[in-house]
Amino acid sequence: MDEDLSAWVAGLDDLFALVAGRFCRAEPRRRARAYVRGLLAPLAGKNGWTLAEAAGEATPMGMQRLLNAAAWDVDGVRDDVRAYAVQHLGDPDGVLVVDETGFLKKGTKSAGVQRQYSGTAGRIENCQLGVFCAYTTGKGRTLIDRELYLPKSWTEDRDRCRAASVPDEVEFATKTTLAKKMLARALDAGVPARWVTADEAYGQDSKFRSWLEDRRIGYVVAVPSSQGIPFTAGSSRADHVVAQAPSQAWKRRSCGAGAKGPRLFDWAVASLPTYPDTTAAGWSRWLLARRALTPNPKGELEIAYYLCCAPTGTTDAELIRVAGSRWAVEDCFQTAKTEVGLDQYQVRHYDAWYRHITLAMLAHTYLAVTAAIAPKALAAASSRSLSVKYDVSWHI
Repeated sequence: MDEDLSAWVAGLDDLFALVAGRFCRAEPRRRARAYVRGLLAPLAGKNGWTLAEAAGEATPMGMQRLLNAAAWDVDGVRDDVRAYAVQHLGDPDGVLVVDETGFLKKGTKSAGVQRQYSGTAGRIENCQLGVFCAYTTGKGRTLIDRELYLPKSWTEDRDRCRAASVPDEVEFATKTTLAKKMLARALDAGVPARWVTADEAYGQDSKFRSWLEDRRIGYVVAVPSSQGIPFTAGSSRADHVVAQAPSQAWKRRSCGAGAKGPRLFDWAVASLPTYPDTTAAGWSRWLLARRALTPNPKGELEIAYYLCCAPTGTTDAELIRVAGSRWAVEDCFQTAKTEVGLDQYQVRHYDAWYRHITLAMLAHTYLAVTAAIAPKALAAASSRSLSVKYDVSWHI
């Protein structure tokens, strides 16, 4: 047990040695280490007061200064954390996952806050939205990048932005634009990944899919049932196309291990027409459908739809694997919020949000790496239908 705990502490020391150069002075570096140790500790709440108390400080002023005023390179820390994740979890078959999560807030002064839909809450709430990029492989999964979404109600009111320390050069950007920005950083940094996956909020954006194709990275992205599928003689909805799948096209497959065992669904894959002016040479497109095994309260077998693009010859099993990997980002959100206080910050300013989120990502990535390379150490430390026919080829 003592050896395991020693390994846990040594691993944290190694990680902080990696990011030490991002701090101009020893004082903020030591306080950042104490901040992260507090995030990793089994505290009931992880705010300025509790983190200060865990560090032996009488007031939260030092922790607040770390987030609001101290000089350190937050984006440099982000890059170091990403490199650390790749070093220990990297795999050529890795998948980059983009998604957003909500942070419920009171008042109107926190950067980016407004009444908006939060998938976390499942309804419209007063909240901030953060767009994240996760990296998942067979070795583990973690969050490697983040961007705060600023609605137009903010970017069109520069006085309000300045009050929340939003830089004047920060302009409105859609969530898909923020996602592309993070994916570009990961790909340009050489993160080993062959795939991108995302939910339909991103997948239905044709510009997002075209951007991925231009970057020559495969994708399996969710789309709504009404998504238009182009054919030689026009187009049709995804659900109309899938309704014509013969019974033998549906195959029962697992898309990965879940908390209760393999996550089984019925899957159907159809090859879609490709066009030289829009499809890269040697690449193909598919429509993937996932059907539930049990009916919903309405007695229906729910079907999810995905558009896919990847090198020709990619197997159905690989498309299914990537589709199933999207849940990794949800797992990251849950563990980061429950284990390292991703959503427990008490800051209003734009830069302070990035600082807390980045340190929480550091703590979360450390847990992911420790679970992958020293699980005993982690356990010791934590102690816790239509008649129309379409020109597709169903994979039977």
